[in-house]
Amino acid sequence: MPGTDPRRDRFPGYDVTAKRDTPSWNAKTRAVVDERLAIDPEAHRFFDTTEWRTLRALCDRIVPQPADRPGRVSLAAMVDAKAGSGKGDGYRNVKLPPLGAAWRRALAALEAEANARHGHPFSALPATAQDELIEAMRRGDLHDLAWGDMPPDLFFQDRVVPDVVKSYYAHPTAWSEIGFGGPASPRGYVRLGPDRQDPWEAHEDHGDGHARPANERIGR
Repeated sequence: MPGTDPRRDRFPGYDVTAKRDTPSWNAKTRAVVDERLAIDPEAHRFFDTTEWRTLRALCDRIVPQPADRPGRVSLAAMVDAKAGSGKGDGYRNVKLPPLGAAWRRALAALEAEANARHGHPFSALPATAQDELIEAMRRGDLHDLAWGDMPPDLFFQDRVVPDVVKSYYAHPTAWSEIGFGGPASPRGYVRLGPDRQDPWEAHEDHGDGHARPANERIGR
């Protein structure tokens, strides 16, 4: 709708972690969620300091988050953990190196492109300049030698978007934002018919003032 704020709170008062000690989640779900919530946003064990700064700036442009949001998703730390785990996706394009190596090469190349074009590190550039470089990467229009034989557009398509966006939507903060209930085990969902809703599901704001009180009752 024209004039609608795309970042408005569609599920006011909803906090998916309020379900933690209810029948909606079992012990395994609680353990997984607790682990994600405990991620240190400053922790980086795989990338060096320069790579880390570039990665953080890149994540901030791929999925911008409100600066004052409580429980901001630690995107860069989640990507760092994945890159350093030694585990892949079970498949990869032959034109890309293994996950960790691909990220290291791309971050070095993006830093080189930023310095060549603007004389500053990628992390120090204004958002508009960062976005221009990201868009050039998406088009495959970056040519620094640091890329080697790795196509920038393929890296963007197969690593940047999946790794960053999937990390975001694997986090409970994002679940609360979109009204997702998390894994539905063991209770699941009962009222499956049209226009029916279980009381432990998130309630979307329709402007009638009913959503916030209903969402704040979840988990009580």
